[in-house]
Amino acid sequence: MVSQYVDKALRRARYVQEDGTFIATVPGLRGVIATDSTLEACRDRLAEVIEEWILVRVARGLPIPVLGGVRVEVRKAS
Repeated sequence: MVSQYVDKALRRARYVQEDGTFIATVPGLRGVIATDSTLEACRDRLAEVIEEWILVRVARGLPIPVLGGVRVEVRKAS
């Protein structure tokens, strides 16, 4: 489920290049941003940032928006 979510987020990503640095964001995922010197490295870094963003939100009990029909849900163990 997490890998599918990351994939959907990467497909929505927007990239810009400023002063030789690529900057990536994902519309709808507030605070998710990655930078690197090449587009490929920026995309790889963005995938890591998205995974960490998911973990932080889960740890804090914050909602994770649905992307492309993919939902990340964590249920409490009984």
